[in-house]
Amino acid sequence: MHIAILTFEGFNELDSLIALGVLNRVKLPGWRVSIASPTPRVRSMNGVVVEAMTTVEEACAADAVIVGSGMQTREVVADQALMARLRLDPSRQLLAGQCSGTLVLAKLGLLDGVPACTDLTTKPWVREAGVDVLPQPFFARGDVATAGGCLASPYLAAWLIARLVDVEAAESALHYVAPVGEKDDYVLRAMRNIAPYLVRPAAVV
Repeated sequence: MHIAILTFEGFNELDSLIALGVLNRVKLPGWRVSIASPTPRVRSMNGVVVEAMTTVEEACAADAVIVGSGMQTREVVADQALMARLRLDPSRQLLAGQCSGTLVLAKLGLLDGVPACTDLTTKPWVREAGVDVLPQPFFARGDVATAGGCLASPYLAAWLIARLVDVEAAESALHYVAPVGEKDDYVLRAMRNIAPYLVRPAAVV
């Protein structure tokens, strides 16, 4: 089971790396989580340089893909050659857009008729792309989910774990990363946000 996190130049560390950490709380044979980038290295919005763990093409063949956020997402969606490489398909993989990653999904035509979540900065651009933006941290319809706000990243990760493994595994991953003294409350709040969208049975790892 391969989960890829598409991570572009100018990426937001909180969006890509928190998801990476939460998803890697799952310890099952064959479970793999990768940072996927269009170049061998990408630099974050705060200057952190990360080496790609896999390619964009390999990410497009993954079982699940998170499209990460960053300062240069409008440049990403304007790059026709790069967008042509993003062959994402919700009929064969789970897809998730984090903050401005929602804009990428919108421009790929993957949110047609589907409302979405995003951050406040990206909100007008997503609306310009013809997608209704919801005033909430998380939304999913079928196999496509979106989240708004950096700290909504664990919601996307938990949704993916719940869909790919089970709800108990998602709760366990969230419990591990939650602040001490707030763990139970944190998990309950997070699961309240994603539970209404767990509409299909989990896949077998």
